[in-house]
Order: sequence, then structure tokens, then C-alpha cells
Amino acid sequence: MSIATTLPAMSTAEASAEYRKRRADRARRSASLRHIFLIVASFIMIYPLIWMVASSLKPNNAIFGDLSLWPSDPQWSNYSEGWTALSVSFSKFYANSILITVLSVIGNVVSCSFAAYAFARLEFTGKNIWFALMMMTLMIPYHVVLIPQYLLFLNLGWVNTYLPLIVPKFLAGDAFFIFLMVQFFRQLPRELDEAAMIDGCSPLKIYWAIIMPLSLPAMTTAAIFSFIWTWEDFLGPLVYLNDVEDYTVPLALRMFLSQDGTSEYGQMFAMSVLSIVPIILFFVIFQRFIIRGIATSGMK
Repeated sequence: MSIATTLPAMSTAEASAEYRKRRADRARRSASLRHIFLIVASFIMIYPLIWMVASSLKPNNAIFGDLSLWPSDPQWSNYSEGWTALSVSFSKFYANSILITVLSVIGNVVSCSFAAYAFARLEFTGKNIWFALMMMTLMIPYHVVLIPQYLLFLNLGWVNTYLPLIVPKFLAGDAFFIFLMVQFFRQLPRELDEAAMIDGCSPLKIYWAIIMPLSLPAMTTAAIFSFIWTWEDFLGPLVYLNDVEDYTVPLALRMFLSQDGTSEYGQMFAMSVLSIVPIILFFVIFQRFIIRGIATSGMK
């Protein structure tokens, strides 16, 4: 009687153990396949960057003829020669890009946070209509408004200056950043505003003392995206800047290409590598704020 009841129990236990073992094996195989796929996909994504770094160390005649990812004789002189190859030192181009980028980041964060605070926390006539119109601007391509903006700045005498690239940033002209901050501001308890109003705080004081300190993740996210987009902007400086001394880094890189076949590709790729260093460093340092800001803003 006891043997008869023990055998089925042992069979069930062995079957359960075998099932768990097979399930674990399938999970390991699935995880291995996912890791292999992610590694291959990651390599495909970063291959252009690897190729650019390798090309920056090759002579011109080997960049498009040598398929190896690492040159046999690295030409480190491409970096030193490329820095001073143009009529203006690359230090000037870096300074121009830093000036425009820093002011643009400050303008976007300050002006867009003010607009977002008004849409998220204040009540005024036509708020929903204005917010809908603001969101509609996200669907308008930049090229559609490029000519009207150029005519406006031309009449103001701002062409060939940095003003067309900086002043609009202080006028809350980027609906994406406004929407990002509105989503974050709406999650903050309104009881904070009510308590501050009881204590005699004005809306500006509430923004400065309560909303802004609690909204650092969203503002940092806006600052990072604004930094990256402004630093790598090519069309805006191309339209509004005429003097070489006022060029930004993207425009300076274009100057290495020549129509007569004397393009210095090695030096161009070397300067291209240096041009993305600030973006990579900025992103690596503040990437945790990007994840936190987007996650807490409801943008999936």
C-alpha cells in the first residue's frame, strides 16, 4: 500500500523537476538569443561612429579604399592639422557654438518653464484654446516658417548676427519643451500652491520657490535636449550667418569639403570626432535626469 502510493508521488516529483529544468533551459536560450540580438543591433548602430573615428586616423586616399576599422599607420596629425587647417582656428568655431548653445539652453528652460507654469497651474481666459494652438505648432515643419522668419529678421537687421538663433529661444517658441514641463507640473500637488497663497505668495513667488525646485528633472531634460539640438544645428546658422568668423562647428565642418576634389576628409572626420565630444559628455553626465524627467512627465 505504501509502495503503491510512493511511486506515483516520485513520478510526479521527477516530472515536475524535469519540467522546471526544461523551462530554465528555454529561458537561458531565450536570454542568450536576446543578448546576441542586442549586441548585433548595438554594433550596427555604433558602426558609423566607429567608422568615423577610424577614418579620422587614415590618410585621404585610404578612407574610402581601406575597409579595415583600424588603420595600420594611424595619422594622428589629422587632429592637429585639422584644428588650424581653415582660415579661422577651430577654437573660434567652438567658442561660437558654446555661446549660442549656452544662451539657447538658458532661454529655452526659462521661457518654456514660464509658459508651462501658466498652462498647468494658472487659470485664464482661453487657456485650453491657446494650449491646443501651441500643440498644433508641433506639426508644423521648421522649413514652412523659415522664409517668413528670415524676412522678419532681415527687416529687423538681425541677419548675419547671432540674434535670430538666440532671441526666439527666450520667447517660448519650442512647444515640445512646454508640453514636457506641463506634463510634469500637472503631477505636483495643487495643495502646495494653495498653502503658498495662504502665506501671501504671488504666482511668481510660487513658481520660483516651489515649482522650480521640484521640477529640476523636467528642466534638466529640456536643457539636455536643447543643448544637443542647438549644438548640432546646421540649417539655422547656415541661413543667418555669412561671416566665416561667426560660423558654428557644423558649418566649419562643411568647409573641409571642396568642389575641386581637394577635400580633406581625414581632417574633417577628425574635427567631427571632436565636435561630438561635448554632446557625449553632456549626455553621459546627465542621462539619469533624462530618464527621470521623461518617466515623471508621462512621456512614454
